[in-house]
Amino acid sequence: MSWPTQDVATTLGTPGLPVREYLLVGLTAAVVTFLLTGLVRVLAVRLGAVAWPRGRDVHVSPTPRWGGLAMFGGVLGGVAVAAQLPALRLAFNYSSEVLGVLSAGALLVLVGALDDRFELDAITKLAGQTTSAGVLVLFGVQWAVFWVPWGGGSTGVGSSLVLSQEQAVVVTALLTVALVNGMNFVDGLDGLAAGLGCVAASATFLFCIGLLYKAGNDPNAYSPALIAAVLAGACFGFLPHNFNPARIFMGDSGSMLIGVMLAAATTTASGRITSTDGKDVVGLLTPLIVLAAVVFVPLLDLLLAVVRRTRAGASPFSPDKMHLHHRLLEIGHSHRRAVLLIYLWSSVLAFGAAALAITDDTAIVLWAVGFMLLLAVIATATPRLRTMRTAERAVRAGIHR
Repeated sequence: MSWPTQDVATTLGTPGLPVREYLLVGLTAAVVTFLLTGLVRVLAVRLGAVAWPRGRDVHVSPTPRWGGLAMFGGVLGGVAVAAQLPALRLAFNYSSEVLGVLSAGALLVLVGALDDRFELDAITKLAGQTTSAGVLVLFGVQWAVFWVPWGGGSTGVGSSLVLSQEQAVVVTALLTVALVNGMNFVDGLDGLAAGLGCVAASATFLFCIGLLYKAGNDPNAYSPALIAAVLAGACFGFLPHNFNPARIFMGDSGSMLIGVMLAAATTTASGRITSTDGKDVVGLLTPLIVLAAVVFVPLLDLLLAVVRRTRAGASPFSPDKMHLHHRLLEIGHSHRRAVLLIYLWSSVLAFGAAALAITDDTAIVLWAVGFMLLLAVIATATPRLRTMRTAERAVRAGIHR
């Protein structure tokens, strides 16, 4: 497989690609979510779906939840518009993936909404997440083919590993549950999960547009980009209500919706790449790179939390105040700056990975990503460096006295 030699702007401007329809769908999801959030906020207050401050929480006043209901309403609005558009409506004729994502998302939104109101136990939520993954599989959303770095002979580097039905189900379930819980774990600061969801979905959409171009604008490849576009729009529309100081939280209904839709978007995109042409191994691996990049923060946070709690003899699901976003607050970042820093880290990784698939200028992309990562490191460490300099000055002043 060889990606076309062109830049991102050329890809997006290619005649025939329904980019304008995708943007309209994303905008619709954003507007519907924005408008519904105010109504959901009133409903949450009246029905008692309110987050009361606890010792591990950052917010100090009661805040309504259920923002995920508004986000799901935005997703439905975006999909409804897509079904009426000349090009994107073909996505519903060629596969049932979008319907499967909506069904799985509806299930998790329901489970999350109940948890936001009644505090469900971890086993019940895990059962809902696993069932949601099963719904995706039933509608054809599953990892069927993987690239492995061996085999291929003289025709290419590596080969395709075709999974059996049982293996595909297990892999899809593990991916979905990991992403759902990863987004749930990272939802600890105002605007954090919504912003990460927007970044992740936007980067995945960018990759899917490149994939669609490679497929010759095949309607069979419309679904991944559509899923990513409506999710990005819903997250963006929710952010004005959720950014610090938040007037409403998305709750588990929102974080789990983001997780399952990200899993579905990346799974459907990856399933359409089966070639093992050694000339573009990076292009072939890009779905996995994008997947790793867009969930880097939540999955790292999830892993650290599990290790930390297990070593302390506690349940991996027991809450604490030691997440990455809490640590950023501890070293001196403000609430908003901590959130923006995590946006920066995630954006560099996610869009850098997507750019590798759309352009052949690999060196330029890697240099740009490296430079941005350096800036991110400096921005992250600035409060601690400032504190060290202040302490050093104090020590020197004491010595001179």
